[in-house]
Amino acid sequence: MVGITGLGSNINIDDIVKALTDAERAPKENQLSRVEKAATSKFSAVGQLKSAISEFQTALKDLNSSDLFSKRAAKSSNTDLATVSATNKASSGTYQVTVEKLATASKVGTATFAKDATAAATGTLTVKLGPDDRGVDVQVAAGASLSEIRDSLNKALKDKGVSANIVSNPADGSSRLVLSSNKTGAGKDIYVQASAGLEAFRIGNFADNDPTSSPTGALTALDGNNAASSGYISQAQDAEFTIDGLSLRSSSNTVSDAISEVTLNLVSAEPGKQFKVTVDQDTSSVKGNIKKFVDAYNKLMGVTKTLTSVTSVGDDKAPVTGALVGDATVRSLLSTVRNELVNPSGQKDGISILSDLGITTQKDGTLKIDDTTLDKVLSTQYEAVAGFFTGEKGLTARMNSKLDAYTETGGILAKRQDGLQDTLNSVTDQRTKLNQRIEQVQKRLYAQFNAMDSLIASLKQTSDRMSQALSNLPGVVKQS
Repeated sequence: MVGITGLGSNINIDDIVKALTDAERAPKENQLSRVEKAATSKFSAVGQLKSAISEFQTALKDLNSSDLFSKRAAKSSNTDLATVSATNKASSGTYQVTVEKLATASKVGTATFAKDATAAATGTLTVKLGPDDRGVDVQVAAGASLSEIRDSLNKALKDKGVSANIVSNPADGSSRLVLSSNKTGAGKDIYVQASAGLEAFRIGNFADNDPTSSPTGALTALDGNNAASSGYISQAQDAEFTIDGLSLRSSSNTVSDAISEVTLNLVSAEPGKQFKVTVDQDTSSVKGNIKKFVDAYNKLMGVTKTLTSVTSVGDDKAPVTGALVGDATVRSLLSTVRNELVNPSGQKDGISILSDLGITTQKDGTLKIDDTTLDKVLSTQYEAVAGFFTGEKGLTARMNSKLDAYTETGGILAKRQDGLQDTLNSVTDQRTKLNQRIEQVQKRLYAQFNAMDSLIASLKQTSDRMSQALSNLPGVVKQS
């Protein structure tokens, strides 16, 4: 009926019905909008508060860690020579260290072969790390190129830590096969034993275990070869270093058994150059976690202030109010946190409240750290600081248990959000019912106005017929 009404009366029934239905809808719609806006705002605010509490609890749990206070910080005064790390079991101490030699791995080169040379005979190459090693046998076929021999070596030696490559002279194309080991330490030189016809690949004298001796036998394993002597490019050796004047050796540059629970990573050698290695409590990590605790607490205070404040925006404008102004839950939370924050720990060694650590409360309720005081306490009363924060009776555990009531599943804030969600669901249901009622009101009004319109149209037709009849009566003067 919308858009085609009012034909009989020339009245805009659509506009009239719309105005009446809008007037009918407005009070209830405004009420629902106010309730919905308030509930949505509070739901979001409770979510922000819950998030800030959870972040604070994370900082509390990180600080309430025995591992944190048992960690050790290991430092090298010269990281160009060595770096250092330590486990939680390492004892505190300071050591004077020098690095005389680094542990090295073996690298050897075969004789030099002419360009495009090939193996003259089928045979076997046995590669060992040290003369007493069982070794790995690599088969070489007659006519194999140097590249094919390299590939066979790499395939067979991949699990032994030995790799082969070819180094060529661009001037004449002559090449050598170079074998490199990744195993450091004295006694781990590469030895190559060759069967008849492949003597040019032999490296080291297996008879006397002397890696520096010249290989024996012909150097013509590849056709057309005028080979130069093979030998060692670099020999495997132990690292040599001193700790507090004691001369020590290691087959690896990663030394984990010289100082108990401490690992030295030797980087470079500079004989006689002394540097210091220090192992101590990891106060920097502890201080970092204390700072996170303070920052998370201050953020929680900031969130509660924003959610409960009333801010003036000018004389001619209404003030901006936080979604939880005057909220009892927020008041209870702040009271709980602040009371626990100033509750003495009961320790008898001088650390009982935060101010003993240089952490004080400012006028706005936030915390502030005096770095000088905190650093001093950490260096002189480290165990007392650990006792203050950690354990079942420590500050972090006590405070965290109080906050669990707010953030846990089914807790105070979860129930609060459930109630607000119920309100929002109710608004949705009421709005649906309102729309249905307004639809019925609209139908009724259209029916009434259309009935009126039909009546007026009928009366108009009757009036027109009567006027026509009267005008046809005798004696009636018709107007032109």
